[in-house]
Amino acid sequence: MEIKNVIEYLKAYDGPRLKLMEVCGTHTASIFKNGIRSLISPKIKLISGPGCPVCVTPTAYIDKCVEYAMKDNHVLLTFGDMMKVPGTEGSLSDKKGKGAKVQLMYSPFEAVEKAKEHPEITYAVAAVGFETTVPAYGLMMRQAKALGIENIRLITALKTVIPALTWICENQQDIDGFICPGHVSVIIGSKPYEALAEKYRKPFVVAGFEAEHILAVIYDLVRQIEKKEAKVKNLYPNAVHGNGNEKALAVLEECFEPGPAMWRGLGVIEGSGLYLKDTFYDAESRGLDQDMELPEGCRCGDVIVGKINPDQCPMFKTKCGPMSPFGPCMVSAEGPCGIWYRNQ
Repeated sequence: MEIKNVIEYLKAYDGPRLKLMEVCGTHTASIFKNGIRSLISPKIKLISGPGCPVCVTPTAYIDKCVEYAMKDNHVLLTFGDMMKVPGTEGSLSDKKGKGAKVQLMYSPFEAVEKAKEHPEITYAVAAVGFETTVPAYGLMMRQAKALGIENIRLITALKTVIPALTWICENQQDIDGFICPGHVSVIIGSKPYEALAEKYRKPFVVAGFEAEHILAVIYDLVRQIEKKEAKVKNLYPNAVHGNGNEKALAVLEECFEPGPAMWRGLGVIEGSGLYLKDTFYDAESRGLDQDMELPEGCRCGDVIVGKINPDQCPMFKTKCGPMSPFGPCMVSAEGPCGIWYRNQ
């Protein structure tokens, strides 16, 4: 079907109200960039999901990163979007201004080079992400071990998407279908969604990131729901395969093992965290399952699970903005509140 026919169909849709979750923050950004909501019926509601790893990282993790950044002869390496995530007593950005040794990195492999050049310093790497980034951290640690480098530690907040989607299906039963995350699906493939579709009788469709990709996925989800189908479809076949990236998955299996993990706004989800098997390089990442309540009035937890849109939070664009975030969803480039802020 041509894209103009897809748009005509979605624009004219007048059936039951539908709620579709785009799990990935990059999809949320693309939906705004391409004006997707203006091309579909108001009866089709698109909501954000827990697909931003920075947003779901708990307070205890930020506090652990601060602890290592304040240690003598230690430096914390992190990506920039972690700098403003609030911890118990401020963010990494706040603490850097008070003496914490924090350096930005653009690749985990920078840790290997820095550790080689400065053996007197221990480099703690803030390893945050989903399956998309996990293999890179595994390869980095494999390289460090092969070179005999011992002054690297990983503070892991690495998570897997399927347990979170299971939590969503169990607790948010009014969601009618899912736009599966494109980047994660490149690694894990489309087959892992099949058990969810079968158990919860909801369609899961893998999408790319262009406007045509997203519209095609919304169309497929709506048609499946109309026909009372619950299938897994892969509409991103040039990048996603059924079994995923087997080499990347092999690295993940070699270097990491699953365990419970705290998701800010959701709580502890069993088997959703990934932890280093080689505990020598682990910076006490296990057991970071305590989280403080979100600041009073902050509804990031409701945004992450699609209960409300970001602009329905009373802090949105009042007390909470990118320069002074009240909650974690405003911080990351993939955070739904930040995306809505920049596009409204």
